[in-house]
Amino acid sequence: MHPYEVARTLRARAKHESIRLNYGSLYGVVEALEKRQLIRVRETVRAGRRPERTIYEITDPGLREMADWLSELVAAPVKEYLHFEAALSLLPALPPDEALAALQQRCQTLEIEIAVHDGVVCAARAHGLPRLFALEGEYVQVLRRAELGYVQRLAEDIESGELTGIDQWRSWYAPGGERDAGAHSHVPPDAPS
Repeated sequence: MHPYEVARTLRARAKHESIRLNYGSLYGVVEALEKRQLIRVRETVRAGRRPERTIYEITDPGLREMADWLSELVAAPVKEYLHFEAALSLLPALPPDEALAALQQRCQTLEIEIAVHDGVVCAARAHGLPRLFALEGEYVQVLRRAELGYVQRLAEDIESGELTGIDQWRSWYAPGGERDAGAHSHVPPDAPS
């Protein structure tokens, strides 16, 4: 393919949903791959009055590099820094009622995302898309459902008072508590880190 066709194909297959893509740097990536001899020029073509297009193909070393890279991605879990994980680590910086409202909002959003994606999956199956080509979406749904279950339980534990430490957390925001007394920190000084 030529780089423009690669970009068009990636967009058509919605790969931006599972891979962080910068279409503006695609030509630079192609140049770097060619320099490393992982791809090579196959031919240059011109269709009508359009500009010439250089079509590339993967080389044998490129196939080996891709297989090694992909095998490592599949086999070796890597620490990913998730925004929600960071938010949970700082949750005591919000008053409990605000945190609860935000968690409940997250539950609603997750429920909508799950329902929308379930509809997409049903439509794709109805059109004959094999499961093999929808694995990343299936994985994302598993994560969404697990997150929804966790957030629902956390919200219930805050609301019911079952969350250990909730009384201390509430005391920070109570009238006369540390926050009310003029503490300037966003996280109470004795909050666990």
